[in-house]
Amino acid sequence: MIAIVTLLLAFPLGLALRSRLAAYTAYAVAYLWALVFQTLYLLLDSLGGGADPAFAPGEFPWSYGLVTLLVLVGGFGLVAAGHRVGSRRRSRRPASGARAGLTPPGRQNARGTKVCSCIGGRT
Repeated sequence: MIAIVTLLLAFPLGLALRSRLAAYTAYAVAYLWALVFQTLYLLLDSLGGGADPAFAPGEFPWSYGLVTLLVLVGGFGLVAAGHRVGSRRRSRRPASGARAGLTPPGRQNARGTKVCSCIGGRT
């Protein structure tokens, strides 16, 4: 379950949110919710005497802790990668006026033509 949450949310959160801290926090909250739910589900199955329990009685599940830690670290890496891609996309986009090819009033355009404040007029 934590792997699914990581794959579905980590990269998109980093891509969509401008604040890296907000993206990390949102991912951490989703990951921790899934971790608690998954751990409780596996623990109840082990204590209830399931056919193939995830945790053996009397042993500490080091492998489970290691795998969940690796998934968490991988998720933070995906959030960082998504944030890097998102910030590059946002920095490449020109301002709305420049995108439309409009020059602010009273300034010169690339050809050196002075533009007046009326729409499309030249002086």
